[in-house]
Amino acid sequence: MATLPPLSMYVHVPWCVRKCPYCDFNSHGVGRQAELPEEAYLSALLADLDNDAGLAQGRELTSIFIGGGTPSLMSGHFYQRLLDEARKRLPFAADIEITLEANPGTLERGRFAAYREAGINRLSLGVQSFHQEQLKALGRIHSGEDALHAVTEAREAGFDNLNLDLMHGLPGQTPQLALADLEQAIALAPEHLSWYQLTLEPNTEFHAHPPALPEEEVLWDIQDEGHERLEAAGFQRYEISAYAQSGRRARHNLNYWRFGDYLGIGAGAHAKVSQPGATGFAIERRWKTRQPEAYLRRLNDPRGFVAGHRRVADDEVALEFAMNALRLVEGVPVETWQACTGRPFDELSPKIDRAREKGLIVQDAARVQASAQGLLFLNDLLTLFSDD
Repeated sequence: MATLPPLSMYVHVPWCVRKCPYCDFNSHGVGRQAELPEEAYLSALLADLDNDAGLAQGRELTSIFIGGGTPSLMSGHFYQRLLDEARKRLPFAADIEITLEANPGTLERGRFAAYREAGINRLSLGVQSFHQEQLKALGRIHSGEDALHAVTEAREAGFDNLNLDLMHGLPGQTPQLALADLEQAIALAPEHLSWYQLTLEPNTEFHAHPPALPEEEVLWDIQDEGHERLEAAGFQRYEISAYAQSGRRARHNLNYWRFGDYLGIGAGAHAKVSQPGATGFAIERRWKTRQPEAYLRRLNDPRGFVAGHRRVADDEVALEFAMNALRLVEGVPVETWQACTGRPFDELSPKIDRAREKGLIVQDAARVQASAQGLLFLNDLLTLFSDD
């Protein structure tokens, strides 16, 4: 019987101060003065985890990622209790990575020390830009100065593993402004940078009312110049939009991209779980009730928190694997395919051959990876994995 892949856990906190016009995540603006239902939500999360704990099948958690919304709206005490109780239900790896997404606005900064004390050891700050004009266009509630202060306070709180989220291709942004943002981020010496282009996602305000964005040629120039500056500063690009100092790759995201399993608790959280069988894995996708109020009502509902689930069909596995694994610059070992899907690698050969003929993939005896062109045109590459 095949060995199960590594296991992580995602925790979703659905509330934010204000919904950003580009955001397509399950987030619900509540204003600055709202009293969040911390006690009720903690109870719901733990009941949700109780229902899902059996899916771990004896595996320890290698990472936990707390995303949103704005998870830093919750108190340090909330996370102390959440992690203490989670540890009673599932084993944690000795070197577990626990990441919290945080807004650099002054509303949450004073809590960083409490988050660190609770056991959170990696912080991801949603900076997006340091320039007020771009922050205003993005609907952000913080200033560039707030972001600088947040980094200082995070370091003072003991965080030595820090990610900065930074966007480019913003409304009204020139190449000079985009690269100045990047230089400011580099100067703050984070261990990790997520640097990605703004895209207009369905079901967002920006999609319904598109802002004026830089021309395509300008976007390519920003990307090329920015990549060179990041590499010169010692950041290694390991995924399409992820750059890390040596030894500081995001372990949780790597588990996604390597097609590992993950539990998902919280309103709208998604999960991927594998069930071993005689000839491979049955892979299931699960998702939880999306609306926060409805999720809380499920606490005493015999149906539990699951809103839906589906088994990944055998002919979909190749595409699902490729959508994750081929985002990695270094690709994946051939053995990873069989280890994470329980399926023979030979069934990928026709798809890989077509991609190689188009110059979108390279492969040796031990590894498959997107070519430089394949990374630039990943959607074209993925279509080759979508059917026979």
